[in-house]
Amino acid sequence: MDTPSNWPRWSIVLLLMALAGLAHFNRIAISVAGAEVFIGKGGISETRMGWVYTAFLFVYTLGMIPGGWLIDRIGPVRALTVLGLVMGTFAGLTGVPGLVALTPLQLWICLLVIRSIAGLGNTPLHPGAAHVVSDVMPPSRRATANGMVTAGALIGIAFCYPVFGLLIDRLTWPWAFFVSGAALFGFGVVWHLTVSRQVPSHAPAVQSASTDSTPRTPGIQAPVDWSLLYRRELWLISLSYTAFGYFQYLFFYWMDYYLKDVLHVDKVDARNDSFWITLAQGAGMVLGGLCTDTICRWIGVARGRRAIVMTGMGMGAVGALVAVSVQSELRVVLALAVSMGALGMCEGVFWTTATDIGRRNRGLVAAFMNAFGNAGGLVSPTLTPVLAQSSLGWPGAITVACAIVAAGGFVWCWITPQPDSADGASTGLLA
Repeated sequence: MDTPSNWPRWSIVLLLMALAGLAHFNRIAISVAGAEVFIGKGGISETRMGWVYTAFLFVYTLGMIPGGWLIDRIGPVRALTVLGLVMGTFAGLTGVPGLVALTPLQLWICLLVIRSIAGLGNTPLHPGAAHVVSDVMPPSRRATANGMVTAGALIGIAFCYPVFGLLIDRLTWPWAFFVSGAALFGFGVVWHLTVSRQVPSHAPAVQSASTDSTPRTPGIQAPVDWSLLYRRELWLISLSYTAFGYFQYLFFYWMDYYLKDVLHVDKVDARNDSFWITLAQGAGMVLGGLCTDTICRWIGVARGRRAIVMTGMGMGAVGALVAVSVQSELRVVLALAVSMGALGMCEGVFWTTATDIGRRNRGLVAAFMNAFGNAGGLVSPTLTPVLAQSSLGWPGAITVACAIVAAGGFVWCWITPQPDSADGASTGLLA
């Protein structure tokens, strides 16, 4: 896989990393603006700001399965182009309310509407990226590639805290949104012009001895097999990903606020802490993908993937429990970095297993799993401040999330993933 003839495969993975990074930069930028501008001096309460985050996730989740169907119909490359153009446009439009005189209520309503539409445009991202990975990579490298793509998303989130915060300081928050949205829109154009020449609009599906072996050719759409949505493995992995999403989104949307307003960390230090914690999760995603492909060769696919997920989600829960038990800023940051890094090890397994289940309809199946993951993420940004304002406090709210993610890892005791092709087989693309 490291020979020059395979460089086009990895170059597409690198472009997917960049696209995921820019998309998540624009997705999480609203929480940076929320912590620094909208909550407090902007006149929007914590709970109302939580609803802005949830509005994005609500529409994103509702549109996920139709988005997965669209990916399989028009091809993942075109679907990801739509993502860049639509998400980039509405990420930029988030800054428009700041150019007119608005009351806090009017500002809140505008943010709800704009971020909701941005959520709809974001639906093709991860299912489409996982689809492309299955199109261009052999099974023995897919967990690594999927881990790299999701790591790209975390790199975008990590840089969002200091970079978007700096843009707010230098340009004001409306122009910060204009600049970040324009960058995603422009990359969407670059993605289409670059990758559409290398990957067919409808890539031929990998063949399996246990499925229909009729050859498929580019440009012919595989029929939608809705029966896939009834598979036991899909429901179990989706349930586990729900717990994963609840835990992950708590930190995506509230970590910066928790550090600054709950632990009273300096604004600049909090940005840097959030950067390193999020980057640790990205590193965990790459490491987890590499470990998954290696361990699966040693002990088999089912046991290898199960071991990675149960270890990662379990360690994620333990790390967060330690973080709410220690006092110093350094210890909190180290514990959260370990927690998020361990959690990140699981991402490549989820996406690789979902596309294995989906086969020719892998866009639909990956979207189905992601809809469940975002159902957990949908609840987390709103429920977390409610729990934190109760007698539980922030430590209690985080402890609840730890229990949920640990239970999600335990679900893998009943999941038996199987690859969709013999190990080491190639899809035939980019040959």
